[in-house]
Amino acid sequence: MENFLEMISINPEIRFGKPCIQGTRIAVEDILGWLASGMSNEEIIEDYPSLNKDQILAALSFAARREQYVRILVS
Repeated sequence: MENFLEMISINPEIRFGKPCIQGTRIAVEDILGWLASGMSNEEIIEDYPSLNKDQILAALSFAARREQYVRILVS
């Protein structure tokens, strides 16, 4: 997903600055947690009708991109 960053916002006034889906208070970490718990895209959208599949994919893309920059220091 090329334009996923357009769907993610970071605002210190919303959810303590956690990355959220634009125009909502739904954080990327919320979506990742739901997916990790076994919820399908359809179940998430059913529970949170303000979301759509592209926004869920944007959250995954955002997390994947962020993961590229994480480094673990081994001492």
